[in-house]
Amino acid sequence: MCGIIGYTGPRACKGLLLDGLERLEYRGYDSTGIVLLEEDGLVRDRTTGKVAELRALVGANHSSARLGMGHTRWATHGGVEDRNAHPFLSNDGRLAVLMNGIFENYVDLRAEVAAAGHELSSETDTEALVHLLSEVYDGDLVEAVRRVYPRLEGHFAFLVMAADEPERIVAARHAWPPLVVGRGDGETFIASFLPAFLEQTRQVQYVVEDEVVDVSPSGARFWPMAGGPAIEREIEEADASIEVAEKGGYETFMLKEIYEQPTAIADTIGERYRNGALHLDGIGLSDSELASVNRVLIVGCGTALHAGLVGRYLIEEWAGIATEADVASEWRYRNPVFDPSTLVLAISQSGETADTLAAMQLARERGAKVVVITNVMGSAATRAADGVLYTRAGLEIGVASTKCFTAQVTLLTLLALRLAQLRWRLSPEQVSAIGSELARLPELAQRVLDDPALEAKVDMIARRFAHDRFFLFLGRHIGFPICLEGALKLKEISYIPTDAYPGGEMKHGPIALLSDDTPVVAVATDSHVFEKMISNIQEVRARKAHVIAIATEGNDAIAIHADHVLYVPRTIEELQPVLAVIPLQLIAYRIARTLGLDVDRPRNLAKTVTVE
Repeated sequence: MCGIIGYTGPRACKGLLLDGLERLEYRGYDSTGIVLLEEDGLVRDRTTGKVAELRALVGANHSSARLGMGHTRWATHGGVEDRNAHPFLSNDGRLAVLMNGIFENYVDLRAEVAAAGHELSSETDTEALVHLLSEVYDGDLVEAVRRVYPRLEGHFAFLVMAADEPERIVAARHAWPPLVVGRGDGETFIASFLPAFLEQTRQVQYVVEDEVVDVSPSGARFWPMAGGPAIEREIEEADASIEVAEKGGYETFMLKEIYEQPTAIADTIGERYRNGALHLDGIGLSDSELASVNRVLIVGCGTALHAGLVGRYLIEEWAGIATEADVASEWRYRNPVFDPSTLVLAISQSGETADTLAAMQLARERGAKVVVITNVMGSAATRAADGVLYTRAGLEIGVASTKCFTAQVTLLTLLALRLAQLRWRLSPEQVSAIGSELARLPELAQRVLDDPALEAKVDMIARRFAHDRFFLFLGRHIGFPICLEGALKLKEISYIPTDAYPGGEMKHGPIALLSDDTPVVAVATDSHVFEKMISNIQEVRARKAHVIAIATEGNDAIAIHADHVLYVPRTIEELQPVLAVIPLQLIAYRIARTLGLDVDRPRNLAKTVTVE
């Protein structure tokens, strides 16, 4: 996610803003910028690259500006170019805006401001906001924000400042992107995350959803966006260290990233599904080319491959296209058979995975269209593909991928739905029904993470089974790739040997491993193969193994067949993987922590595999 910092007070703020942006570098970004209120008005500088490059750009001049804002951008809308970097200025230069998050209705907003005569200089969603504000601004920033806010759809936090109001920053947030105010002696900071100003002050106030905040040197005033009297907000003492603050209060980056999944899912959906319409800009193929695809080949490594396996089920089920998913390192050395009507989907979180890049090269040399799913703009994979679909998970620091996996599955779900729509395999009513459920996924994922009963059970399971020597994961149909991913997470960070099998294959070998000290994790969410899965669980119980089941809320019958049950919210069968994987991530995490292991930096592993 993007990083935000603002300052108003008696000190020259350029250095404070740049220092704050450097404190936000751990979150990952591709461009950066600041805007200062100088004697002759708002002055903006921005650049792609690191904060060090921004420092070099602005130089060592002794700016006297005492009001300013800074931003680090993780690109979502628009490529990694200077013109897409924040902040954005109104055409008359009176207002400046920067934002973290997404406007889902940005296409409509950009069209509206362009039609009104505003000159658009970027490809971003955020630029539309500054022009909307300029149309209603009459000297009161708070009122301008209140008037524009109801027209914004999505999840976002933004700051705005005006040349006419030299001590004021106004902010607002909706849904997940955070904002926190830092109170100093006659000065006030506002930022997306504590580390941005923690060296300057530890007196903080947190901005809640749907509030407008008026920040001045004397402090901050908070109002409900819907109107009403100002809200008294307690000032809290932030006693966290910089390292702890960077983790957002979580004990590790991996845990933080597990809890960021609702945001990653929501950002990845963004404007791609809105009001019943699907848009996959950047895919590089026309609608007619997509509709004529007669085969899909998915290549990836590790977690990316597991996401691809989920995608295989969805594309076959909804679009009726023959689909395969293969290990990139094996596929590149085979003699794979395909033709120009084949779509090759390459999945790589970093966009730099050596084997996946080589597989992409092979596919293009043989005339296939290649679309990459990645999280990093400007990566090698984006330059080697015909089209690019970006997940919007933000930087993932933990070596064991979590939020990038669920973002990849979400994006593959959108692609499968679009292919089905173009091939008329699903009716408009079916697409709308699935899309509505898809739009609920961030909320449902948040429910999983906020469930105290599930958390207590995960902790109990970790204590009970952390010292066992082997885990078996079983699933059927779309639950099988989730088992593969759950088993990978556990072995990556706890070093416990694991295996994952389709439930129907258990009798063909793995059943020999079962005994009364074997934990078996079964993905048994409601589906058309649920009864088959119950039969497999009974076979496990007959061998005295211990069953940990992932099941759907309301299915009380599963408790008869399992020793421990972790429930996830109900949704349609095809969307269950995004929810079912979260308890498996938490189990792996808690077991590793129970064993006292470093989950962020597991032994022998690298975040990006750039060699064979």
